[in-house]
Amino acid sequence: MNIVAISGSLRKESFNTRLLHSLQSLAPAGMTITPFDISALPLYDQDAEASFPAAAQALKDAIAAADGIVIATPEYNRSISGALKNAIDWASRPYGQNSFAGKPVLTMGVSIGKLGTALAQSHLKQIMVYLNARVIGQPELHFGPAHELFDGSGTLVDQAARELLGKALSVLAERIA
Repeated sequence: MNIVAISGSLRKESFNTRLLHSLQSLAPAGMTITPFDISALPLYDQDAEASFPAAAQALKDAIAAADGIVIATPEYNRSISGALKNAIDWASRPYGQNSFAGKPVLTMGVSIGKLGTALAQSHLKQIMVYLNARVIGQPELHFGPAHELFDGSGTLVDQAARELLGKALSVLAERIA
């Protein structure tokens, strides 16, 4: 099972990127999780679809080749980041060539607050449903406060979070099978 993992944060020390990097050690046998860096994507511009940017095409190709997608979103102003929305827009275009259609998608997120990224994930799930992705609703994966979950080197050390993430990856594997 080939899984593409997208972090909606561009920050170098992003907790959401750290969360994605922790997944490989929690993945069930036969699952490979490959992070995709969205920082090189230009801002979406429909005029650019005629000569599709290489970075956007690489994202579309990675999603098309994947058996499933994991998205870790930060919460910016009670929604997803502009960087993540931009990546989603590129991957779902041009019209009729939506790379998310039919793909199982697992959402998650971590923040410094106790609510985690619950509101951002709600918006993300709405977008993914519209794009005809097969969104996994349970378990919900919004973690916080982030500084209690990771050690100084960025390793996910919270055992309850590790167990819940392992369970969620098993659900993703079941949806792919």
